[in-house]
Amino acid sequence: MGIQISDIIPRKEISLSDLKGKTLAIDAYNALYQFLTTIRQLDGTPLMDKNGDVTSHLSGLFYRNINLLQEGIKPVYVFDGIPPELKQAEIEKRRVAKKAAEEKFKEAKASQDIDGMKKYAGRFVKITDDIISQSKELLIALGIPVIQAPSEGESEAAVLARAHKVWAAASQDYDALLYATPYLVRNLTSSRRKKMSTGLYEEVKIELIEFQNVLNQLQIDKDQLICLAILVGTDYNPGGVKGLGQKRALEIVQQFRYPIDIFAEVKKKFEIDFNWQIIFKQFHEYESSYNEIIEFKQVNEQKVKELLLKHDFSESRIESGLNKLKAIKEAKKQKGLSDFF
Repeated sequence: MGIQISDIIPRKEISLSDLKGKTLAIDAYNALYQFLTTIRQLDGTPLMDKNGDVTSHLSGLFYRNINLLQEGIKPVYVFDGIPPELKQAEIEKRRVAKKAAEEKFKEAKASQDIDGMKKYAGRFVKITDDIISQSKELLIALGIPVIQAPSEGESEAAVLARAHKVWAAASQDYDALLYATPYLVRNLTSSRRKKMSTGLYEEVKIELIEFQNVLNQLQIDKDQLICLAILVGTDYNPGGVKGLGQKRALEIVQQFRYPIDIFAEVKKKFEIDFNWQIIFKQFHEYESSYNEIIEFKQVNEQKVKELLLKHDFSESRIESGLNKLKAIKEAKKQKGLSDFF
């Protein structure tokens, strides 16, 4: 879900070319959900091999990353670890919602309601252990760095950016801002077109959000931003303070510099049914323990073919993709030679 502050966050549209030469820490689970929910057949079911195993994630990882690499972008995938205890309520809420969507999908399928199937198919996506292991294996074969976070992938990605080990965090959620990522890139791994309810397609633009610009525009500091997020709701307190919207919450936060004063003011008019101090600490004190050098390695073509052919990918399309990667490598060699001479 992430924090609900999209209405008040300044951002600008950019193109892939604007990210050339940048290393981006991608929230892996966020990207996998995108692939699994959008790369689907006409009736809404995901891509599958002859054994019925889902392959949408493999398709997304292979083709989208080739596209990023062709643009000179260096992706690093950060995978979730064990979710914080604070998130258990939100996880259970999502589980119940997915179960309900799955039942709706089955009803639509039984009545051959294609529109209904498409409507509910993407709402009960599950990232299984097999999907995670297959994704990591393919990324490593492509030479793309994989980082295992101890907890939330987006927080690890943000802190890596904050430490200048990467340039930015890439995620759909705004949570990375609470960990002070200097830059947040949205829609990086999304399809460039999204089908609307009208049946027409809308272009999906890549967005860049600058952390310092957010603070400047909202006239608050990092601690106040964390408080704002808690007031409107995070994964650790879904729904936030009932009756308090984004703009009103911002007005309150702007009036008081310190968290204790902010929540004391809110308590005068609203009921707070969660421990804000524990949630604040979760965002405020997270530090990365990742000390390794982020390395981009050579593509293991044989391994890539083995992984994808096993899941019924077209050999000619795999070869085409690998040829694009070879072209990128060759172009780098030529550039190196021209720099030398």
